[in-house]
This record gives sequence, C-alpha cells and structure tokens, in this order.
Amino acid sequence: MGKKYFSLSPVENNRLVKLIQIAFGIVCLVVAIFWLLFNIRSMKADGTLWITIIFLSGFGFYQVWAGLGRATRFIEISSDKIRLKKTIVFPAVEIPMGEIQKIEIFPFNLIIFLKTGKRILLRFSSTYYETNEKIKDEILSFCELNSINVEIVEEKL
Repeated sequence: MGKKYFSLSPVENNRLVKLIQIAFGIVCLVVAIFWLLFNIRSMKADGTLWITIIFLSGFGFYQVWAGLGRATRFIEISSDKIRLKKTIVFPAVEIPMGEIQKIEIFPFNLIIFLKTGKRILLRFSSTYYETNEKIKDEILSFCELNSINVEIVEEKL
C-alpha cells in the first residue's frame, strides 16, 4: 500500500493563483502597516482604526500563508501511519498505526481513538461525497492491513 493523499480543501490552486494570493497578502500587510504608521501619529485613533489594521493584517497573513501552500488541509494514508492536517493554522499530526486503538466511521466524520485515550475527530464535507467515500475506503484498507478495530456507524434520522 503506497501513500494515498486526499485534499480536504475545496479546491486545489495552481501556481498563478498562489502567486496572486501572495501578492494580495503582501499588499494587505503593507496597507495595514501604512495605516498603523500614518495614524499612530494622530492622537484620535479610534476602535475602528484598530479593527481595520487587525483585519488587514490577519487577512494578509492568511493570504500569504495560503499562497505558500501552508493552509491546505489533507489526510495522507500510508501502510504504517496516517498524517492529518485538520486546520489551516496547526501543523499536520502524524499517527503511527501502533498508537491507534480503534476507528469509528460515521457518514460525515471519522473518529480515531488512540491508546492514550485521546480522540481525533475529522469532519467530512457534505459537498464532496465522492472524496469522503474514497477516504473511508482507504481507512478501511488501512485498518484491515494493520489489524485495527474499525466500526462503521450508520446514523439514522
């Protein structure tokens, strides 16, 4: 079983889009710094100015982060481990097969129970059903290959 990579992000961006994201993020950061330096001299800086600066800085940082490819969410399944990046901010978590106690598969999420008692929850998108099914199939193959207890839970409405 080779590495299987599944993107959890809605779209994959090409190089041009990434360059535009980086450029737009840098512009937002420069404008935020300009507003900060220009208005710090005036004593009448109010709350909306600070909200604008914080928003532009955060949005600019996110655009640069996404343009560099650091904001992609993914799950990577190999024969001996699962790498999972659930959020755009935190780094990927590597889960060796020896640490997994059991896995529960629900229609729209997946819970990995670790032997330490910790649980890792992965929520699937309701839009990309085909990708969700591919991930579930690979998880089932991973569990079968490594003799990990897996439970498929059907939720009824």
